[in-house]
Amino acid sequence: MDKRTILWYMTFWGFAVNYMFRMNINIAIVSMVKHSIKNVTVESECPDAYVMSLKLNNTYGQQSPANTDDNKFEWNEYETNSVLGAFFTLHMIMQIPGGVLAQRYGTKKVYGLSNGVAAMLSCAIPIAAKINYKTLLGVRLVQGFIAGGVWPSMQSMTAVWIPPHERSRFVSAYLGSSFGTAVTYVMCGYLIAMFGWESVYYVTAALGFLWYVAWMLLVYDTPAEHPTISERERIYIESCVIKTSQSKSNPLPIPWKSLILSKALIVNLLAQGGAIWGLFTLTTQAPTYFNFILGLNIKQTGLWSGVPHLFRWMFSFGFSTMCDHIVKSKTMSMTNVRKLATGFSNVLQGLFILGLCYSGCNSTAAVVMLISATAVNGAVSSGTLAAVVDISPNFAGIIQGIVGSFCVFAGFLSPMVVGFLTINQSVQIESALTRACLLRSR
Repeated sequence: MDKRTILWYMTFWGFAVNYMFRMNINIAIVSMVKHSIKNVTVESECPDAYVMSLKLNNTYGQQSPANTDDNKFEWNEYETNSVLGAFFTLHMIMQIPGGVLAQRYGTKKVYGLSNGVAAMLSCAIPIAAKINYKTLLGVRLVQGFIAGGVWPSMQSMTAVWIPPHERSRFVSAYLGSSFGTAVTYVMCGYLIAMFGWESVYYVTAALGFLWYVAWMLLVYDTPAEHPTISERERIYIESCVIKTSQSKSNPLPIPWKSLILSKALIVNLLAQGGAIWGLFTLTTQAPTYFNFILGLNIKQTGLWSGVPHLFRWMFSFGFSTMCDHIVKSKTMSMTNVRKLATGFSNVLQGLFILGLCYSGCNSTAAVVMLISATAVNGAVSSGTLAAVVDISPNFAGIIQGIVGSFCVFAGFLSPMVVGFLTINQSVQIESALTRACLLRSR
């Protein structure tokens, strides 16, 4: 197995772990909070689905002694959504420094430590939650801050290791994030039902530790540093990637003004930001939607919350393979391929979100639109994410940091917007979720 393939797998599982500790709270929160149903108005808004959700909600909470009301917290919607968004509050601060640190100290250390330490911090969440709401917010703030260097640092390694005509497929490894989200929702649904919500965080931390050990043993910053890479693979990589004098010991000066004013960067920033806003809103609110509006129990909620992300990962892998083939065969230019992919991840996603808006009380149509909107976002690996390395391989990590600083607002603001638009898990959640998604296009 060549070293690029090993790097793909380690990157894939790294992003899977990243989204396990990032998203586990979205499903766990359903069993962590005593959900109030007072002041609810159901007039003409899918009353049958609402009544069913109440009945099943009264049932699923008794599946495990660990999930009794004595083990839950009395948080209102604003507090609950603040917990969901807390991870992203300080996450933004480390985006640009993450790219700079990777340029100076290497992706192996920055990506490894950011991901590994943040994952292991999951162990502190159950203790923090039982102390008080503010302590939990503090842990999630720190966790998000530490994890902020993950995405920008990985772009620096991609620029050094991966030839241009292989980048779409390699960047699909970043969508290990979707695989991790899917596995997390399904796994956590069963863990909560059997062992209680605390088990979610302990299992996530253990998986993060195992990944960190493997990453530090198997991954190196450049082909030249790898002790067991074949001479043939090393020469092939170095002949394909753009030559640069960039090194950890002699980093190039960063042209901040040129980067910030770059039209390509600004367009990339807007495109990534729009796609991420819609994706994060769907991701953070899907468990609540499936549980309280469609009336699924906790196991079913975990399963159906994960399905859209499994489709996103599969779509990304297939679409990126097609894009690399198109680039290699010179059927289309790389620039046009990036534009095509961005059209899928943004325009098509927006159309499916509109479909969700008009699904009304048709739960089947709503689920199909939700899955489709999430799946087509997988084209981002061949679009804006891969384009970051195309814009400037020397400063790919820093560019991703700049773009990521803007995109993180989506993760922080979208749950808050839904929190303001909903009251006590009423049946208005579907329309509020859709309105929050549509804000991204304004």
